[in-house]
Amino acid sequence: MERIETLEFVNREAGERLHPSLRNPNYLVLRKRRQHFERWLSAVPGSNLRVLDVGGRIQPYRPLMAERVGQYVAVDLAQSPLVTLRANAGAMPFPDGLFDLVFCTQVLEYVFEPAVPVREICRVLKPGGIALFSLAAFYPRIAEDDYWRFTSAGLRRLMQPFGRVDIVPEGSSISGFFRASAFCFSMFARYSVLRSLLAFTVVPVLNLSALALEKMARSDNDRATGNYSVRAQK
Repeated sequence: MERIETLEFVNREAGERLHPSLRNPNYLVLRKRRQHFERWLSAVPGSNLRVLDVGGRIQPYRPLMAERVGQYVAVDLAQSPLVTLRANAGAMPFPDGLFDLVFCTQVLEYVFEPAVPVREICRVLKPGGIALFSLAAFYPRIAEDDYWRFTSAGLRRLMQPFGRVDIVPEGSSISGFFRASAFCFSMFARYSVLRSLLAFTVVPVLNLSALALEKMARSDNDRATGNYSVRAQK
């Protein structure tokens, strides 16, 4: 039986993704992604925007648009109180050029042919419209249908339907290594009590250590970055 998530649950999950705590193994990439998205969204002109969220079960980045949203449509295969329409991202029932902005975060690694939804997203965007993506790069497999990890070169090729593409790492190789380590500690902890203990001790130390080392090293090496953020303009 499919689990139906409550509004309280999805709101809590969204808040933790937008403003993660140091206890979150994904703190480093989530923090950096919010910074990238805030910068890019501040440059999107206009108000009363029509926004599409592909994989919009939780919608953590919707608050960054504040009062500028005219219509917000969420498409997902899974159900939640925030999903407008259950549909496949590779065949969305929208006319060409309908949306000003599209979010697609942590979705394409679970799609067997990720180029298909990329083309669909480009199709439903207005000319000049913006799509914001986040995609896994260096990270352990977390599900059976977890198909892909992406590099900057691979993303350039994947985003070919768009006119202009900006690809930025969500942290350096330093944060990628520490974030993967934090996740592995949590993954190998078999008991909930141990996972909670790690969340209050080891994970915050790893996150803070990565921030300090990145600041000291000032390295732009992204060969082991945990994720990439992408801004693609039609």
